[in-house]
Amino acid sequence: MDPVSAVLINRALDGLTARSMATAQNIANANSPGYRPLRVTFEEALRDAAPRGPAALRQVAPRFETDPAREPGAELRIDLELATASETAARYAALIDLMNRQVQLSRTLIRGGQ
Repeated sequence: MDPVSAVLINRALDGLTARSMATAQNIANANSPGYRPLRVTFEEALRDAAPRGPAALRQVAPRFETDPAREPGAELRIDLELATASETAARYAALIDLMNRQVQLSRTLIRGGQ
């Protein structure tokens, strides 16, 4: 795996982990009066940093912010939070699978194709 891809995947996993934590917090606080849900952004920052190489990618960190589209006190939609949790888990699993396949290919090469 080339260095840019390796760092990109690792940073994406960090972002997805942060999003998973924020979504769990949103669900846990769904009935708290005045709670403003958290959102995590990182995809655009990764997209912008990727052409500049691994060093730029390492500087990208997930950004937590309160949901600007929600009015304070507005009801939190659990169904949308659960959909976010499901999508986040699917993306995380896909990236882990990609890394596992890369490790398997490397092992095969090291063992001489066996």
